[in-house]
Amino acid sequence: MLTQDELKQQAAQAALDDVLPQLRPDSVLGVGTGSTVDRFIDLLAPHREAFRAAVSSSERSTRRLQAAGIQVLDLNEVASLALYVDGADEIDHQLNMIKGGGGALTREKIVASVADRFLCIVDESKLVERLGGFPLPIEVIPLAREAVAREVRQLGGQPRLREGFTTDNGNQILDVSGLRYDDPAEFEAVLNNIPGVVCCGLFAIAGAQVALVAGQAGVSRLELRD
Repeated sequence: MLTQDELKQQAAQAALDDVLPQLRPDSVLGVGTGSTVDRFIDLLAPHREAFRAAVSSSERSTRRLQAAGIQVLDLNEVASLALYVDGADEIDHQLNMIKGGGGALTREKIVASVADRFLCIVDESKLVERLGGFPLPIEVIPLAREAVAREVRQLGGQPRLREGFTTDNGNQILDVSGLRYDDPAEFEAVLNNIPGVVCCGLFAIAGAQVALVAGQAGVSRLELRD
């Protein structure tokens, strides 16, 4: 029986195998945040000469990429990304996701929006039939924290401040449990329109195109079809 750490390593290796053939000397790769992505960065390091640079979604990933000898560009220097690789806290079979357990949801959503293709890498514990088991992170401007919390309660959620945590953008996070996602994209739009919300960790309006899911029987591939 493989451990969760071994499954994460398996997912990271599958991502490397998927990504490497697509990289060119002038390629800029979008890289997300999290423990599975950490493993992907480590595997990517020996191949740093195969592509130009990376754009990172967090200070954490930036430090790891730079330590691996991979150049990191500011997103403002990049017009587009062919690929973005990131994990998820939950993902369903329609490739809707909840992200933000590490607190980088806003930058993750921004970098993903610039990429032509979003590759999500997870172990099988993250694949669910229905989103909602993992509390939804919502990044909020500190001034609006309680106002946003009241609105979220009206939507059926139970918000809890992530104590002692500040995002890379200088904001706070409310972790919200008890929400229902009958239409994830519609619900994401509702949350986005609450004044004071910087970003919510629901990735449904623009989710992943491909997911690599590492399980005991190997890595399975989920892909959206047009």
